[in-house]
Amino acid sequence: MSIPKQPRQLMINIMYLVLTALLALNVSAEIFNAFKVVDDGLINSNATLDDTNSKLPAIINKRAEAKKEMEQYAERTGPARQYSQELSDYIDNIVDYMVDQTGDQDGVPYSDGDYQEYKGQKTLKGYKNKDITTRYLVDEGQGAELKDMILEYREKFLTLIDSADRPQWESKIALTIDDESWRNSIDKSKDSWEDFNFRQMPLAATMPIFSKFKNDAKSSEAAVLNYLMGKVGGEDVVLDQFTVVSAPKKSYVIRGESFETEVFLSASASQASNTGVAISVNGRNIPVDENGVAKWTAPATSVGIKQYTATATVTNPVTGEVKTYNNEFEFEVGERSVTVSPTKMNVFYMGVDNPVEISAAGVPSAQVEVSMSGAGGGSIKRQADGTFVVNVTGPPTREGEFANINVRAPGLSESRQFRVKRIPDPVARLSTQSSGAMTNGEFKAQIGVGAYLDNFDFDARCSIDGFRLVRVAQRADPEFATNGGGRYGDEARRLVDKARPGDRYFFENVKARCPGDAAGRTINSMVFTIR
Repeated sequence: MSIPKQPRQLMINIMYLVLTALLALNVSAEIFNAFKVVDDGLINSNATLDDTNSKLPAIINKRAEAKKEMEQYAERTGPARQYSQELSDYIDNIVDYMVDQTGDQDGVPYSDGDYQEYKGQKTLKGYKNKDITTRYLVDEGQGAELKDMILEYREKFLTLIDSADRPQWESKIALTIDDESWRNSIDKSKDSWEDFNFRQMPLAATMPIFSKFKNDAKSSEAAVLNYLMGKVGGEDVVLDQFTVVSAPKKSYVIRGESFETEVFLSASASQASNTGVAISVNGRNIPVDENGVAKWTAPATSVGIKQYTATATVTNPVTGEVKTYNNEFEFEVGERSVTVSPTKMNVFYMGVDNPVEISAAGVPSAQVEVSMSGAGGGSIKRQADGTFVVNVTGPPTREGEFANINVRAPGLSESRQFRVKRIPDPVARLSTQSSGAMTNGEFKAQIGVGAYLDNFDFDARCSIDGFRLVRVAQRADPEFATNGGGRYGDEARRLVDKARPGDRYFFENVKARCPGDAAGRTINSMVFTIR
């Protein structure tokens, strides 16, 4: 084509060239967007595989518990999950390195700095970069190492399958390398698998490839786990060991009610048919349903422990052998009653949570009504675990007054009495001592007096309301300081800082306040000799 001589025609031709270039750029962007769509789909598929694979080991382990020879298959679930995770992490490290090298190079995988906005969406800064894929994966040999790792982990997955089963499972292990494509390629300049797959490939175009490798690893993990599931689950259940089980609706019934229980073979509760199992209780045959379960009912006519014998006659579906199994069971018949048990002791303390357990035999907990009356003006609340907590706000108003826990339920009404007490007196201490000799340094290092509840079962804390401090130095008049609270005030601190060996300090009129106290109470005084 000749170059036009007219400036106008030349300008038009240049505009056509620019337009063609812009169209080429737009197509390129759409192609990269397609790569991202494919990669996102593979990432979602990988997450689904991960979720499914995570649930299978627990099922396999549960099934393997039935027979000791199946434990070998349960032990392989851990390596199957480990191999998949190790290879996925290895691939993630390759991707993170390339993204980092073409982004902000901050060392943080996929940080915000590695992205840029394009048409309102985030895209990798280096999505068109071909240098990193060619240099790192081809020239520096990382692609060849990746190929070796894929083949190595394929063999690891295959070792988890019994050698006899391996030929038919090899095709189900998705993790593999396609060497035929590059060898038969028209482009004979490609001299290796990694050269064929990664040379001059834009970074964004390699992302679906790496996600596909991770998908292969997780699919291989799924194939192995499904193989192990088949080994422990089996196709048919052979009943060769049995035990008789009684599952009563209630093992303790009230007089006038009926006792009902299900008697069945524990090994075949969902497999045995009524043609192969016969069950009797105390010599009387009981009808067996299609699940191998028989229901026996007996009237509760008197109070006490009742025993019964269950017998199961089983025909082995494999050998045709008939065996009989017996077992002894018992249940108890009782009267309706109420039990109110303090969790700690037979007393309620003011100011703390007093846990109480309340039960009414033979009555559902939802039908039990509990209230509180009497001393203390307290309250009782039901907890989420079915126990109760009592809070007493005040002391008895008269001698011999008790707190009453009242229980009402269908057919009964009971009340239990509890004493009400305030929390025991705490012990005043300075450091770990209530009196005695103390070094000058240790004495001055203390910040005040504490009140401690020794051998008290409840979670409660007392505080010091105040005290009077007296310093008696040798050949000197006593010095006094009145302190509010347990922490030393300025006046008390000045006396403490004067401490010298031979001085004596008296902590008098010590007042403490505990939960439930309306005012401070007087507790033990303390005397310390400074040495």
